[in-house]
Amino acid sequence: MLHVSLEVTSTSKNNMTTRLPTFRFTKFQIFVHIVALLPLVILIIDALRGNLTYNPIQAATLRTGKTAMILLVASLACTPVNTVFGFTPAIKVRRALGLYAFLYALVHFSIYVGVDYGFDLQLILLELSEKRYVLVGFAAFLILLPLAITSTKGWQRRMKKNWKKLHRWIYAAGILVMFHFIWVQKSDIRQPLIWAGILAVLLILRIPRVRSRAVTFRTSRRAGGKKSAPPKPVEVNEPVVQ
Repeated sequence: MLHVSLEVTSTSKNNMTTRLPTFRFTKFQIFVHIVALLPLVILIIDALRGNLTYNPIQAATLRTGKTAMILLVASLACTPVNTVFGFTPAIKVRRALGLYAFLYALVHFSIYVGVDYGFDLQLILLELSEKRYVLVGFAAFLILLPLAITSTKGWQRRMKKNWKKLHRWIYAAGILVMFHFIWVQKSDIRQPLIWAGILAVLLILRIPRVRSRAVTFRTSRRAGGKKSAPPKPVEVNEPVVQ
């Protein structure tokens, strides 16, 4: 494990010492952060070099939207990956993946509203009324916004049980994103359907009975095929970030 420590010491009238918290990152976490930021870095470089095709606004919009979708699916895959394969490091990057998904969604939304339509409310409302993919995309963004804001431990403590209820809306956001991705395609929808299928599998794996069977299968394989009583599934909070 790589250990990154930040410490700030200040002396006040009472000679008190103030220290910032210590942050620890595994190699896997660092890898995930790098991979998640890479598309944004490449986008900026291509924009500066004029390599965003003949329609740079459309290219940037499509890139950021697709990256947001992929990262959202990746964040939703963390719990099933841990359940089925016992890969616990996935849980530690779930919050980061969720936040990165929101970051790209925010950039995607900002390009569409600010750069493409110049914050023209009348034109934006017209698009919402005429194009269904814009409507579901906007709805998905409105769901992700409060989830990202309330993703911290502080909000989790303040909201208590309501926090968990709120963050279950991530599933609805994922479904809306898939409809957005499918409807925005003008012809070939094979790729959107593949991603929608992946999301469907991930959601099925969250059904308590299915999750219990997956855990039982994993533990029985580790025990050399010996039969054992199905363990009680561990309930895991499922926020956009955690």
